[in-house]
Amino acid sequence: MNSRWLSLNFFAFFFTWGIFLPYWTGWLVSEKGLTVFEAGAVMGAGMFIRAFSTLFLFPAAARRFPITGVMKAGVVLSFIIALLYIPSGSYTAILIITCMFNVVYPNLLPAMETSASVLIQKDNINYSRSRAFGSAGYMVAVLIIGAATALFGNEAILWTMFAGLLFMLAAQYTAVPASLSRDEPGKPAEKRSGAFRELIRDRGFLTVLIVSVLLQGAHAAYYNYGFVYLEDLGVASFTIGLVLNVAILFEILFFGVADRLFGKMTASRMFLLAAAGSTLRWVLIFLVPTVWMFTLTQVLHAASFGIAHVAFIRYISEKLPTRLIAPAQALYAAFAMSLSTAFLTLLGGALYEVKPGLSFLSMVICTVPAALIVYVTRKRHAY
Repeated sequence: MNSRWLSLNFFAFFFTWGIFLPYWTGWLVSEKGLTVFEAGAVMGAGMFIRAFSTLFLFPAAARRFPITGVMKAGVVLSFIIALLYIPSGSYTAILIITCMFNVVYPNLLPAMETSASVLIQKDNINYSRSRAFGSAGYMVAVLIIGAATALFGNEAILWTMFAGLLFMLAAQYTAVPASLSRDEPGKPAEKRSGAFRELIRDRGFLTVLIVSVLLQGAHAAYYNYGFVYLEDLGVASFTIGLVLNVAILFEILFFGVADRLFGKMTASRMFLLAAAGSTLRWVLIFLVPTVWMFTLTQVLHAASFGIAHVAFIRYISEKLPTRLIAPAQALYAAFAMSLSTAFLTLLGGALYEVKPGLSFLSMVICTVPAALIVYVTRKRHAY
């Protein structure tokens, strides 16, 4: 029952994430008339807001309210703010609405992952299996968007997002696991600042966080410009959905076998594999700027994202006490999933207008240092 609740909510959240992450920049360009650089600047600003929101707003809310209540309120507010996109027409209005949206919506991700980490500790659920449903939700969203945009144009992206948020709200009202009701994961015994200080003083956790920041940030060009890049290559809307789904398909396959293949592998070795796969991915896209190469490198998403993500989740589930999981997820969401991506989105947007392939190649400024850090510190911190 607990894994069923987690699987459904992962599916529902990542359905909306599969709309927001790969398509929002393209939607701003095609439907709101922004240039690629302007859309990248808007998304980058939103990511900066997202970083501070997940770092401060999420832990504060989770400390005061049940984690399930935080998620329900987040979905409702996200839907209301998203409605404001309909009448907006100016660059300033779109920028303000995007920043408002990023104050609320991205906090649903650390809330979901915090719930998962607690259920791993309390009920010994299979995280990878439940998380695979999240990847499936992402894949379904990409397929639906591909078909919808082919039939109705890119304006269908916003309306599908509305439908996804309503579906996520419905998923929140299914039976909540007793472990989450009994031991609210977002209520540490100490203040947020104390928890953050304790985590930062943990050299092992700090190293793992830095490596995760670099490896997840390296997806900035792919997440924000992959859709635009394929459009520039002349790929039809529905076909773009199929191409983007190759990555999610292999992500699902990875999550399905992660525990069996990587159950005894150390986090450091997993991070090294992720860094190698990520570096290869961006270099190949730059060297061979074709649809076929882009599609082929989608296979490497299982390494560049999947392995790195599971390594971090495993580390905090095994090494940290329950009271520090929510703050650890807040740091991960703020820096690995937001702040690093924000900086690199701006860099990628500037380079994209010079030459699209440079936007992807620039991501190796993160992947190579990540590998070096792991290689130097893995024995010292035993991770």
